[in-house]
Amino acid sequence: MGIIRLILTAFHFIVIALLFGTIMNAYVPPKVFGFLNLLSLGFPILIVLHIILLIFWIISWRKRAIVFLLVSLFFITPTRRWVNFTPAKKETPNLKVISLNAKSGKFGDANIYQFLNEQHADVVLTQEYKSAEDLKGFKYFERSFPVVKIQSRFPIVESGIVETDAKNGRCIYADIMVNGKMIRFVNVYMEPFYLQNTMIKPSGNLTLNEEKAKNILHKLIPTFRKHQSQIVPIKRFLDSSPYPIIFAGDFNSVPNSYEYYKLSEGLQDTFLKVGKGSGTSFHDFKFPIKIDHIFASESIEPISYNVDRSVRISDHFPVIAEFLIK
Repeated sequence: MGIIRLILTAFHFIVIALLFGTIMNAYVPPKVFGFLNLLSLGFPILIVLHIILLIFWIISWRKRAIVFLLVSLFFITPTRRWVNFTPAKKETPNLKVISLNAKSGKFGDANIYQFLNEQHADVVLTQEYKSAEDLKGFKYFERSFPVVKIQSRFPIVESGIVETDAKNGRCIYADIMVNGKMIRFVNVYMEPFYLQNTMIKPSGNLTLNEEKAKNILHKLIPTFRKHQSQIVPIKRFLDSSPYPIIFAGDFNSVPNSYEYYKLSEGLQDTFLKVGKGSGTSFHDFKFPIKIDHIFASESIEPISYNVDRSVRISDHFPVIAEFLIK
Protein backbone atom coordinates (compact mmCIF):
# COMPACT_ATOMS: atom_id res chain seq x y z
CA MET A 1 0.00 0.00 0.00
CA GLY A 2 2.91 2.33 0.73
CA ILE A 3 4.23 1.92 -2.83
CA ILE A 4 0.79 2.73 -4.26
CA ARG A 5 0.60 5.90 -2.16
CA LEU A 6 4.09 6.87 -3.31
CA ILE A 7 3.10 6.42 -6.97
CA LEU A 8 -0.12 8.38 -6.44
CA THR A 9 1.80 11.17 -4.71
CA ALA A 10 4.24 11.42 -7.61
CA PHE A 11 1.35 11.38 -10.08
CA HIS A 12 -0.44 14.10 -8.10
CA PHE A 13 2.63 16.33 -8.22
CA ILE A 14 2.78 15.84 -11.98
CA VAL A 15 -0.88 16.86 -12.29
CA ILE A 16 -0.21 19.97 -10.20
CA ALA A 17 2.84 20.85 -12.30
CA LEU A 18 0.70 20.63 -15.45
CA LEU A 19 -1.98 22.80 -13.85
CA PHE A 20 0.62 25.42 -13.04
CA GLY A 21 1.69 25.12 -16.68
CA THR A 22 -1.71 26.51 -17.70
CA ILE A 23 -1.11 29.55 -15.49
CA MET A 24 2.27 30.03 -17.18
CA ASN A 25 0.42 30.65 -20.45
CA ALA A 26 0.00 34.21 -19.19
CA TYR A 27 3.75 34.68 -19.63
CA VAL A 28 5.00 32.17 -22.23
CA PRO A 29 3.85 32.83 -25.83
CA PRO A 30 3.18 29.95 -28.27
CA LYS A 31 6.06 31.00 -30.51
CA VAL A 32 8.40 30.31 -27.58
CA PHE A 33 6.80 27.07 -26.36
CA GLY A 34 3.61 26.12 -28.15
CA PHE A 35 3.05 22.86 -26.28
CA LEU A 36 2.36 24.79 -23.07
CA ASN A 37 -0.83 26.18 -24.62
CA LEU A 38 -2.07 22.62 -25.15
CA LEU A 39 -2.40 22.26 -21.38
CA SER A 40 -5.20 24.83 -21.34
CA LEU A 41 -7.30 22.46 -23.48
CA GLY A 42 -6.76 19.69 -20.94
CA PHE A 43 -7.47 21.87 -17.89
CA PRO A 44 -10.90 20.28 -17.15
CA ILE A 45 -9.35 16.79 -17.04
CA LEU A 46 -6.38 17.93 -14.97
CA ILE A 47 -8.50 19.73 -12.36
CA VAL A 48 -10.85 16.72 -12.04
CA LEU A 49 -7.85 14.44 -11.46
CA HIS A 50 -6.53 16.87 -8.86
CA ILE A 51 -9.87 16.92 -7.01
CA ILE A 52 -10.21 13.11 -7.06
CA LEU A 53 -6.69 12.68 -5.66
CA LEU A 54 -7.28 15.40 -3.07
CA ILE A 55 -10.43 13.62 -1.85
CA PHE A 56 -8.44 10.39 -1.64
CA TRP A 57 -5.78 12.01 0.57
CA ILE A 58 -8.41 13.58 2.81
CA ILE A 59 -10.25 10.28 3.24
CA SER A 60 -6.93 8.54 3.91
CA TRP A 61 -6.16 11.06 6.66
CA ARG A 62 -2.78 11.87 5.15
CA LYS A 63 -0.94 15.05 6.13
CA ARG A 64 -0.07 15.64 2.49
CA ALA A 65 -3.78 16.45 2.00
CA ILE A 66 -3.13 19.80 3.73
CA VAL A 67 -0.37 20.63 1.22
CA PHE A 68 -2.49 19.69 -1.77
CA LEU A 69 -5.46 21.58 -0.31
CA LEU A 70 -3.37 24.76 0.06
CA VAL A 71 -2.08 24.37 -3.50
CA SER A 72 -5.70 24.21 -4.67
CA LEU A 73 -6.10 27.90 -3.78
CA PHE A 74 -4.06 28.77 -6.89
CA PHE A 75 -6.62 27.05 -9.11
CA ILE A 76 -9.85 28.58 -7.80
CA THR A 77 -10.00 31.40 -10.35
CA PRO A 78 -8.73 29.27 -13.29
CA THR A 79 -11.48 26.75 -12.47
CA ARG A 80 -14.15 29.44 -12.17
CA ARG A 81 -13.36 30.50 -15.72
CA TRP A 82 -14.83 27.13 -16.75
CA VAL A 83 -17.45 26.46 -14.07
CA ASN A 84 -18.76 29.30 -11.99
CA PHE A 85 -21.49 30.10 -9.47
CA THR A 86 -22.37 33.68 -8.57
CA PRO A 87 -25.43 35.11 -6.81
CA ALA A 88 -28.04 36.76 -9.02
CA LYS A 89 -27.84 40.54 -9.24
CA LYS A 90 -30.86 42.67 -8.36
CA GLU A 91 -30.07 45.52 -10.75
CA THR A 92 -32.14 45.83 -13.91
CA PRO A 93 -30.05 45.57 -17.09
CA ASN A 94 -30.53 47.97 -20.00
CA LEU A 95 -28.33 46.23 -22.59
CA LYS A 96 -28.63 42.68 -23.90
CA VAL A 97 -25.85 41.23 -26.07
CA ILE A 98 -25.71 37.94 -27.98
CA SER A 99 -22.63 36.35 -29.51
CA LEU A 100 -22.99 33.34 -31.80
CA ASN A 101 -20.85 31.42 -34.26
CA ALA A 102 -23.59 30.16 -36.58
CA LYS A 103 -21.52 27.65 -38.60
CA SER A 104 -22.59 29.25 -41.88
CA GLY A 105 -26.22 28.41 -41.19
CA LYS A 106 -25.68 24.67 -41.68
CA PHE A 107 -28.07 23.87 -38.81
CA GLY A 108 -30.81 25.84 -40.54
CA ASP A 109 -30.73 29.52 -41.40
CA ALA A 110 -34.41 29.94 -40.52
CA ASN A 111 -33.83 28.50 -37.03
CA ILE A 112 -31.03 30.96 -36.35
CA TYR A 113 -33.04 33.90 -37.65
CA GLN A 114 -36.05 32.93 -35.53
CA PHE A 115 -33.98 32.47 -32.37
CA LEU A 116 -32.17 35.81 -32.70
CA ASN A 117 -35.41 37.69 -33.37
CA GLU A 118 -37.15 36.09 -30.40
CA GLN A 119 -34.38 37.10 -27.99
CA HIS A 120 -35.07 40.84 -28.35
CA ALA A 121 -31.39 41.60 -27.90
CA ASP A 122 -29.96 45.08 -28.35
CA VAL A 123 -26.69 44.08 -30.02
CA VAL A 124 -25.98 40.82 -31.84
CA LEU A 125 -22.47 39.74 -32.84
CA THR A 126 -22.25 36.79 -35.21
CA GLN A 127 -19.34 34.89 -36.71
CA GLU A 128 -19.37 32.64 -39.77
CA TYR A 129 -22.88 33.70 -40.65
CA LYS A 130 -24.24 35.66 -43.58
CA SER A 131 -27.97 35.73 -42.87
CA ALA A 132 -30.39 35.79 -45.74
CA GLU A 133 -32.27 38.58 -43.97
CA ASP A 134 -31.21 41.18 -41.44
CA LEU A 135 -32.82 41.18 -38.00
CA LYS A 136 -35.94 43.30 -37.71
CA GLY A 137 -35.29 46.86 -36.64
CA PHE A 138 -31.49 46.50 -36.56
CA LYS A 139 -28.70 48.57 -38.04
CA TYR A 140 -25.74 46.45 -39.08
CA PHE A 141 -22.11 46.40 -40.06
CA GLU A 142 -20.70 43.38 -41.88
CA ARG A 143 -17.42 42.15 -43.31
CA SER A 144 -17.10 39.12 -45.55
CA PHE A 145 -14.78 36.10 -45.63
CA PRO A 146 -15.18 34.92 -43.09
CA VAL A 147 -18.41 36.75 -42.44
CA VAL A 148 -18.53 38.63 -39.14
CA LYS A 149 -21.36 40.95 -38.34
CA ILE A 150 -22.48 43.46 -35.71
CA GLN A 151 -26.20 44.27 -35.57
CA SER A 152 -27.65 46.88 -33.24
CA ARG A 153 -30.98 48.43 -32.26
CA PHE A 154 -29.02 51.50 -31.22
CA PRO A 155 -27.35 53.91 -33.70
CA ILE A 156 -23.99 52.77 -35.10
CA VAL A 157 -21.91 55.95 -35.17
CA GLU A 158 -18.74 54.50 -36.64
CA SER A 159 -17.55 51.07 -37.73
CA GLY A 160 -14.52 49.44 -39.29
CA ILE A 161 -12.16 46.50 -39.47
CA VAL A 162 -9.18 45.72 -37.26
CA GLU A 163 -6.50 44.64 -39.70
CA THR A 164 -4.54 41.51 -38.79
CA ASP A 165 -2.42 39.03 -40.71
CA ALA A 166 -4.95 36.22 -40.15
CA LYS A 167 -5.99 34.46 -43.37
CA ASN A 168 -9.25 33.04 -42.06
CA GLY A 169 -9.82 35.12 -38.93
CA ARG A 170 -11.47 38.50 -38.73
CA CYS A 171 -12.02 41.33 -36.26
CA ILE A 172 -14.42 44.26 -36.67
CA TYR A 173 -15.75 47.01 -34.43
CA ALA A 174 -18.71 49.34 -34.17
CA ASP A 175 -19.05 52.41 -31.96
CA ILE A 176 -22.65 52.36 -30.75
CA MET A 177 -24.52 54.97 -28.74
CA VAL A 178 -26.20 52.99 -25.94
CA ASN A 179 -28.55 54.95 -23.70
CA GLY A 180 -26.59 58.14 -24.24
CA LYS A 181 -23.18 56.51 -23.75
CA MET A 182 -20.77 55.53 -26.51
CA ILE A 183 -19.68 51.88 -26.33
CA ARG A 184 -17.16 50.27 -28.67
CA PHE A 185 -18.27 46.74 -29.61
CA VAL A 186 -15.55 44.48 -30.97
CA ASN A 187 -16.45 41.21 -32.68
CA VAL A 188 -13.63 38.71 -33.15
CA TYR A 189 -13.28 35.43 -34.99
CA MET A 190 -9.85 34.06 -34.25
CA GLU A 191 -8.06 31.84 -36.77
CA PRO A 192 -9.87 28.45 -36.75
CA PHE A 193 -8.26 25.03 -36.28
CA TYR A 194 -10.38 23.22 -38.88
CA LEU A 195 -10.73 20.12 -36.74
CA GLN A 196 -13.51 17.67 -37.48
CA ASN A 197 -15.18 14.99 -35.33
CA THR A 198 -13.57 12.21 -37.35
CA MET A 199 -10.12 13.67 -36.64
CA ILE A 200 -10.73 13.70 -32.87
CA LYS A 201 -12.63 10.48 -32.27
CA PRO A 202 -10.28 7.59 -31.29
CA SER A 203 -10.52 4.19 -32.96
CA GLY A 204 -9.49 0.65 -32.06
CA ASN A 205 -6.42 0.96 -34.28
CA LEU A 206 -3.44 2.20 -32.25
CA THR A 207 -1.45 3.13 -35.35
CA LEU A 208 -4.37 5.19 -36.67
CA ASN A 209 -4.80 6.88 -33.29
CA GLU A 210 -1.12 7.82 -33.25
CA GLU A 211 -1.45 9.28 -36.74
CA LYS A 212 -4.53 11.22 -35.66
CA ALA A 213 -2.69 12.63 -32.64
CA LYS A 214 0.18 13.83 -34.86
CA ASN A 215 -2.25 15.47 -37.29
CA ILE A 216 -4.03 17.26 -34.44
CA LEU A 217 -0.73 18.60 -33.10
CA HIS A 218 0.22 19.78 -36.58
CA LYS A 219 -2.98 21.82 -36.63
CA LEU A 220 -3.01 23.07 -33.05
CA ILE A 221 0.54 24.35 -32.53
CA PRO A 222 0.80 26.39 -35.77
CA THR A 223 -2.65 27.89 -35.14
CA PHE A 224 -1.62 28.91 -31.61
CA ARG A 225 1.28 30.79 -33.20
CA LYS A 226 -1.02 32.42 -35.75
CA HIS A 227 -3.20 33.55 -32.84
CA GLN A 228 -0.20 35.20 -31.21
CA SER A 229 0.39 37.28 -34.34
CA GLN A 230 -3.31 38.07 -34.66
CA ILE A 231 -3.49 39.22 -31.05
CA VAL A 232 -0.90 42.01 -31.43
CA PRO A 233 -2.95 44.45 -33.59
CA ILE A 234 -6.20 43.53 -31.80
CA LYS A 235 -4.69 44.24 -28.38
CA ARG A 236 -3.23 47.51 -29.65
CA PHE A 237 -6.65 48.49 -30.95
CA LEU A 238 -8.39 47.61 -27.68
CA ASP A 239 -5.87 49.55 -25.59
CA SER A 240 -6.27 52.67 -27.74
CA SER A 241 -10.07 52.75 -27.55
CA PRO A 242 -11.48 56.13 -26.44
CA TYR A 243 -14.66 54.39 -25.28
CA PRO A 244 -15.59 51.55 -22.92
CA ILE A 245 -15.46 48.19 -24.67
CA ILE A 246 -17.58 45.09 -25.03
CA PHE A 247 -15.37 42.51 -26.70
CA ALA A 248 -16.99 39.25 -27.78
CA GLY A 249 -16.91 36.47 -30.34
CA ASP A 250 -15.43 33.11 -31.18
CA PHE A 251 -11.91 33.26 -29.78
CA ASN A 252 -11.07 29.65 -30.70
CA SER A 253 -9.23 29.74 -27.37
CA VAL A 254 -10.20 28.26 -24.02
CA PRO A 255 -9.80 29.87 -20.58
CA ASN A 256 -6.26 29.92 -19.17
CA SER A 257 -4.75 29.89 -22.66
CA TYR A 258 -2.23 32.45 -23.90
CA GLU A 259 -4.93 34.04 -26.06
CA TYR A 260 -7.35 34.29 -23.14
CA TYR A 261 -4.82 35.92 -20.83
CA LYS A 262 -3.61 38.46 -23.39
CA LEU A 263 -6.95 39.50 -24.87
CA SER A 264 -8.66 39.82 -21.47
CA GLU A 265 -5.95 42.10 -20.02
CA GLY A 266 -7.56 45.25 -18.65
CA LEU A 267 -11.06 43.82 -19.20
CA GLN A 268 -13.43 41.80 -17.02
CA ASP A 269 -14.57 38.33 -17.99
CA THR A 270 -18.36 38.56 -17.86
CA PHE A 271 -18.70 34.83 -17.15
CA LEU A 272 -16.28 35.09 -14.22
CA LYS A 273 -18.25 38.02 -12.81
CA VAL A 274 -21.84 36.81 -13.17
CA GLY A 275 -21.80 33.37 -14.80
CA LYS A 276 -23.53 30.30 -13.39
CA GLY A 277 -22.78 26.65 -14.10
CA SER A 278 -20.65 25.52 -17.01
CA GLY A 279 -19.43 28.05 -19.57
CA THR A 280 -18.89 25.38 -22.24
CA SER A 281 -20.04 26.87 -25.54
CA PHE A 282 -18.79 24.45 -28.22
CA HIS A 283 -20.55 21.07 -28.16
CA ASP A 284 -19.51 19.29 -31.35
CA PHE A 285 -16.66 17.25 -29.79
CA LYS A 286 -18.63 16.14 -26.69
CA PHE A 287 -15.75 17.45 -24.55
CA PRO A 288 -15.90 20.62 -22.42
CA ILE A 289 -14.68 23.41 -24.70
CA LYS A 290 -15.34 27.05 -23.85
CA ILE A 291 -14.15 29.20 -26.75
CA ASP A 292 -16.85 31.89 -26.94
CA HIS A 293 -16.24 34.74 -24.53
CA ILE A 294 -17.63 38.15 -23.67
CA PHE A 295 -15.28 40.66 -22.05
CA ALA A 296 -16.15 44.19 -20.94
CA SER A 297 -14.51 47.31 -19.57
CA GLU A 298 -14.59 47.78 -15.81
CA SER A 299 -16.94 50.76 -16.18
CA ILE A 300 -19.64 48.49 -17.66
CA GLU A 301 -21.54 46.48 -15.05
CA PRO A 302 -22.38 42.88 -16.04
CA ILE A 303 -25.72 41.65 -14.70
CA SER A 304 -26.10 38.15 -16.15
CA TYR A 305 -24.36 35.64 -18.42
CA ASN A 306 -26.00 32.63 -19.98
CA VAL A 307 -24.94 29.89 -22.39
CA ASP A 308 -28.24 28.88 -23.98
CA ARG A 309 -28.14 25.08 -24.26
CA SER A 310 -31.85 24.83 -25.05
CA VAL A 311 -31.22 25.31 -28.77
CA ARG A 312 -29.06 23.48 -31.32
CA ILE A 313 -28.82 26.03 -34.09
CA SER A 314 -25.07 25.65 -34.54
CA ASP A 315 -22.12 23.65 -33.22
CA HIS A 316 -21.79 26.59 -30.80
CA PHE A 317 -24.35 27.47 -28.16
CA PRO A 318 -25.48 31.12 -28.18
CA VAL A 319 -23.83 33.21 -25.45
CA ILE A 320 -26.07 35.87 -23.93
CA ALA A 321 -25.00 38.62 -21.54
CA GLU A 322 -26.86 41.52 -19.97
CA PHE A 323 -25.28 44.74 -18.75
CA LEU A 324 -26.16 47.93 -16.95
CA ILE A 325 -24.96 51.02 -18.79
CA LYS A 326 -25.15 53.85 -16.27
